[in-house]
Amino acid sequence: MPVTCNSRESCVPYITKDSSAIREIMHAASQSLAEATVAPGQTTVLHYHIKSEEIYYILSGRGMMWLEGKEKAVGTGDAILIPPHQRHSIRNTGSSDLVFLCCCAPGYSHDDTVLVEEQAGRFRR
Repeated sequence: MPVTCNSRESCVPYITKDSSAIREIMHAASQSLAEATVAPGQTTVLHYHIKSEEIYYILSGRGMMWLEGKEKAVGTGDAILIPPHQRHSIRNTGSSDLVFLCCCAPGYSHDDTVLVEEQAGRFRR
């Protein structure tokens, strides 16, 4: 089987359902890997995934992670586990882009992403 290798630079960014800018680096049925960017002062839309488990790995910047009613300050080098059905959102609290890897298993799908109408109180800014 040939080796599959994608370059980040060849991946065209797009805006996903949660409002973050995404570069999907690799996508397979069993998993996906993307780089997400949240601009200073911005917050992703509160959402959850029906099937996918996610791991965020912060590459640069600072943020506040909201996961099922709990908040945690996050920054470079932090990893966050997001199980299926867990409402979550992340806010950039820094002055530069918040950039993180987003690993999903099974692979990311818009159909698996459910937006939540209400935002957590602190995330309405």
